[in-house]
Amino acid sequence: MQRITTSLDACRTDEQRNLLKLACSTALAAGQLIKERYDQPHDIQMKGAINLVTETDLAAESLILEQLARETPGIPVMAEESENSLNVRDQARYWVVDPLDGTTNFAHGVPHFAVSIALIEAGKPLVGAIYHPMLDELYFGAAGCGAWLNDRQIQVTQTDKPINALIATGFPYDIEHTIDRVIEQMQCVLPAVRDVRRAGAAALDLAFVACGRLDGFYEMNLQPWDTAAGWLLVLEAGGQLSDFSGNEYSPFMDQILASNGKLHAALQDLVR
Repeated sequence: MQRITTSLDACRTDEQRNLLKLACSTALAAGQLIKERYDQPHDIQMKGAINLVTETDLAAESLILEQLARETPGIPVMAEESENSLNVRDQARYWVVDPLDGTTNFAHGVPHFAVSIALIEAGKPLVGAIYHPMLDELYFGAAGCGAWLNDRQIQVTQTDKPINALIATGFPYDIEHTIDRVIEQMQCVLPAVRDVRRAGAAALDLAFVACGRLDGFYEMNLQPWDTAAGWLLVLEAGGQLSDFSGNEYSPFMDQILASNGKLHAALQDLVR
């Protein structure tokens, strides 16, 4: 936890400091569990035609829920593998948890996946953490206090022309119903930018926008646990988020466009 010391000093209140520390420590603990299981055989179950869940998703979520309940017993949790957890969205405060974002990568031995934890207060992200266990990279931030990668503060890029931009996207699980839209967007975006990446973990795509590895990211039909922590990181790193029409972003929207801000209008025109 030495890596978050400087950022804790930037927090506005003791409570925010403690919540950020909890989000980071919990993400690190779950990430360690996932990393230990990476090379082991996996029990894979299907939640949809191409939507996987493994025993490691469930074990990581159990660890996270236990730790959050112990430290913040009055705050409910919205978590990917917990039935009916979306119902807590009307609460004043709630945690939003993806215990293993990039399960398909994990199940196939592709070392690109993450733990994502955020606290939402009054509809806005207060603290968030995303941990990439295979690279030992902890992305985290707090509202009004900046965004960080391990022990250094991060910012979005200054790229201002799409042709100089590296953009990421993802494909929805219901691709059979959205494939025409996905292809149409790709036909617009790909010729207009330097290149497009599709790595399979939306939380990390957003973290990469925040730290300047990507200039933008767009996707359809994500869930709140995919984007809640990354939403905070992009904002605190100086970026911008919206839906494809430019409306203020919420993790309950079915569209996300994240960018460094300078490219936002141009990317919006391409994906809309």
